[in-house]
Amino acid sequence: MKIAIAQLNPTIGDCCGNAQKILEAAQHAYAAGARLLLTPELSLCGYPPRDLLLNPSFVEVMEITLHKLAMDLPSDLAVLVGTVKENIKANANGGKSLFNSIALLQSGKVQQYFHKRLLPTYDVFDEKRYFEAGLQANYFTLNGLDIGVTICEDLWNDEEFWGKRSYTINPIADLAVLGVDFIINLSASPYSVGKNNLREAMLKHSAIRFGKPIIYVNQVGGNDDLIFDGRSFALNSKGELACRAPGYITDLLLVEYDELQQDLLKSSIAPPYECEEEEIWQSLVLGLQDYVRKCKFSKVVLGLSGGIDSSLVAAIAVEALGKENVLGVLMPSPYSSDHSVNDALDLGKNLGIETSIVPIGQLMAEYDKSLGKLFAGTEFGLAEENIQSRIRGNLLMAISNKFGHLLLSTGNKSEMAVGYCTLYGDMNGGLAVIADVPKTRVFSICNWLNRNKKIIPQNVISKPPSAELKPGQVDQDSLPPYEILDDILLRFVQMHQSAIQIVAAGHKPEIVEKVIKLVGRSEFKRRQAAPGLKITDRAFGTGWRMPVASNWVGVKSTSSVQEVITNIIGNG
Repeated sequence: MKIAIAQLNPTIGDCCGNAQKILEAAQHAYAAGARLLLTPELSLCGYPPRDLLLNPSFVEVMEITLHKLAMDLPSDLAVLVGTVKENIKANANGGKSLFNSIALLQSGKVQQYFHKRLLPTYDVFDEKRYFEAGLQANYFTLNGLDIGVTICEDLWNDEEFWGKRSYTINPIADLAVLGVDFIINLSASPYSVGKNNLREAMLKHSAIRFGKPIIYVNQVGGNDDLIFDGRSFALNSKGELACRAPGYITDLLLVEYDELQQDLLKSSIAPPYECEEEEIWQSLVLGLQDYVRKCKFSKVVLGLSGGIDSSLVAAIAVEALGKENVLGVLMPSPYSSDHSVNDALDLGKNLGIETSIVPIGQLMAEYDKSLGKLFAGTEFGLAEENIQSRIRGNLLMAISNKFGHLLLSTGNKSEMAVGYCTLYGDMNGGLAVIADVPKTRVFSICNWLNRNKKIIPQNVISKPPSAELKPGQVDQDSLPPYEILDDILLRFVQMHQSAIQIVAAGHKPEIVEKVIKLVGRSEFKRRQAAPGLKITDRAFGTGWRMPVASNWVGVKSTSSVQEVITNIIGNG
């Protein structure tokens, strides 16, 4: 029996458009001789629909569209579609009104519904806000084969693989007990660095443990801050790859289950990516491309400072949208170096984009004049530095408003973490493209990008990073070297290590204390930031839920941290 895997890129809320994509995939699958078509989790409405699910009319349109789709599909093809289903017992039992479900469509009708059993509430997920958990193992019979059905998180609870259970049940184990012939999983699993390797390792363990082939289909595309990498795949009962779809594009993949061997046969296997920089690049390109397209923009604008962050964002934008749809604006001040202007112009030439120069020296002088009486007797400082950034932010917003371009923010994760950015200035924008990319990773991506052809000017990569808001300024005047800063941030933000643990890893107590305090004090800025594309397990986006008004900073004082470390070392 041939099984088709439809790796789709749905638009959230566009039920009719998404249904058309499913229909087209079904027609191609049927023509190729497939008997069963798999689509991703919530493929009918797109994932994650979030509070659209609280709107009864949204749910009603989904139900109507589902039944119409069933009638339009080839009658001999069984199709699994991600949708929602009303929980008719909700009022009586006090549960949620909806299930996160898979509908089996065949012969013009909805034949069965299968409900997701494990509902994640960590990181970007909040499914218990909307859904009731399914209570029973899900399977159906097709061509004499019993096919187990799971939905995304249902796969992620193998206590042997993880060393623990996050839920009381393991849906894969339940299906194995029922003796199904193979297991399918319909997912919408967001991208993070290295996650595809984790998925394949996890499912390989389950396939070998239970002796069951597993077919995994994943959504592809960008939806707000989340990026879905696709890379659907299938494993035979020995845990060997039977097929793998390429990442970051829609695809229709065919795999065959052999009834005699009771296993999947090997077919097309897309190669893995050569390095993390390549997959991050592909993710950011897709995330930007879909954000622009799904928000109905066509062109983007960004400020070009001659620095490495704006250079990378411009390169991503050209790859995602085409050079004709990217406008770079240079806004030099009296503190801007000649090489920064030249570097930005060289980048524009390398990328082939339109550039415009709007000097801000006169505007700065007018601000100084207007504020002169009020600021009299004070020294030049942060307020004056930020005025420069805010002038630039206003100019970029004016261009955005005038021409309808989406303004891209160019700040990186290291800056966002410690507040090395200006509200209503360089933080202005509709999308923060690299807000989850640490500064050290920005450098490694640019070096990877230049591996065959000089795209980012070498001087941009080699010169010390600087905001150029005062004479001779460099980032390291205010921050630790980025190699040190990024390691501390990785440990504190992503690995949840304490100050004591970070110092024990080799960092100076006073630097650790400073960084942790900066992270806490900068929450008010992050709360007002543009959406940022997520590429790590811990991004400053929908999964980051920190209070703004808080006195918790994670450390009491440098001396207290140093004292604890001394005691630990002293006690062996």
